[in-house]
Amino acid sequence: MKSGSKKAIYAAFFANLGIAISKFVGAVITGSAGLLAEAVHSLADTGNQALLLVGGKKAQRRATAEFQFGFGRERYFWSFVVALVLFSMGGLFALYEGIQKIFHPHESTSLEIAVGILVIAIILETFSLRTAVKEANHSKPKTMSWFRFIKTTKEPELPVVLLEDIGAEVGLFFALAGVLAAHFTHDARWDAAGSIAIGVLLIVIAIFLAIEMKSQLMGESALAEEQENILRAISGDSTVKGIIHLRTLHLGPDEILVAAKVDFGSVLNTQDLALAIDAAEKRARASTTAQLTIYIEPDITRQ
Repeated sequence: MKSGSKKAIYAAFFANLGIAISKFVGAVITGSAGLLAEAVHSLADTGNQALLLVGGKKAQRRATAEFQFGFGRERYFWSFVVALVLFSMGGLFALYEGIQKIFHPHESTSLEIAVGILVIAIILETFSLRTAVKEANHSKPKTMSWFRFIKTTKEPELPVVLLEDIGAEVGLFFALAGVLAAHFTHDARWDAAGSIAIGVLLIVIAIFLAIEMKSQLMGESALAEEQENILRAISGDSTVKGIIHLRTLHLGPDEILVAAKVDFGSVLNTQDLALAIDAAEKRARASTTAQLTIYIEPDITRQ
């Protein structure tokens, strides 16, 4: 795991831990459904950051006889677990709490405490989001949109932290709006509506993350630009007459399996062919910052 991802995770962990504690205290004092939903959401986010760190640690284990390509996909698995936690502990709980308060409205007390806690939470969450954006900018090309970056990056932690922080920030404004509307209209169902809005938002984010992590768990190929670089590198010598086909698979965010059938012609002897394959592999590794596991099969182009 890159240092930027770790920094974003730690910033989110400590911010969410502090926010969760303050929200729970506020929810107990005020009885606000929106504040309670946000407290559970922040608690889930805190646990999620811990899960991402667990995934990063487990992914560093050496390959074994049973897992011969290593454990790089642990990071994808634990990010998928984060999506499930966000869906259940965050989204479903907020929906349940909001629906309960719709049918059994209970007016909140201590508006000043509720608003104060939410404002402090917004400030802390903004700090966490700012850190995540700053670290993601080190990996995101300037011309690439944020949506495309989240969709295409092979590092699972940054999209997870970014979307969690965005969801938390928007959810806090939902909770604040619900608390204020409930107070000034004397209708507690506004607070419940804020909780329901938070639940729907978190469920949408969780489903999006689950779909993205599922795709990576199943095994995505390298990005088109990276494949093109590897292709050019392998074919960048006169000993290579053509590439019959090339297949790639991400074994982890920074590890790519490359399998290629390469036409070296029919005039090379065994020793020269072995040297040509070694040289092609060396050029391929130099074409990318990712760690490559390469298998090249010599063949001839058939008409």
